[in-house]
Amino acid sequence: MRDKRSKRPVHDLQFNVAPLFKEATGAGRKYDINSQALKKLDEDVSLVSPLVGQIKLLRTGPDILVTGVLEGTIEKSCGRCLNLFTGSVKIELEEQFYPTIDINSGAVLPIPEDADEANSIDGQHILDLLEVVHQGLLLESEGVRYCRPDCKGLCPHCGKDRNTEPCTCEDEVFDLRWASLKALQDSDDK
Repeated sequence: MRDKRSKRPVHDLQFNVAPLFKEATGAGRKYDINSQALKKLDEDVSLVSPLVGQIKLLRTGPDILVTGVLEGTIEKSCGRCLNLFTGSVKIELEEQFYPTIDINSGAVLPIPEDADEANSIDGQHILDLLEVVHQGLLLESEGVRYCRPDCKGLCPHCGKDRNTEPCTCEDEVFDLRWASLKALQDSDDK
């Protein structure tokens, strides 16, 4: 679905914060999240369940502080056996978002020097969590590396999956590039 005015996608991780900016500092809103806005995190990692949790938006003077916890299930390749597996991810949000337009005057506001573009609130006062959540999920997915803690992986010599079939390769395969030195060592041992 697209917003007809801005021609940008509309999803369930966008929040209109105009009413919050019209309230006093300390005002807040809580939202239950059950989002399917993200599917593919990158070419190797997909989100295979809805992202669920709760977030809180808190007006902290000129900005909005977003806090909360979101959880989901990812699918990716095991770092040892290369089989696809699913794993749980959990991200904790604590991000400051800044407005780009003054709610009362409509004037363009200066961007803070240390601000990330993903943390800006657009001209229609829409706070978009999509990129912040996307980056958080990617970081958390890096911690989910293996299909199981005791994964035996692939044999580096024959390529068999050691979890499903035994490998008869020798533990130590001799590298032929060292053959001349091995022959020299063998002659010294005699």
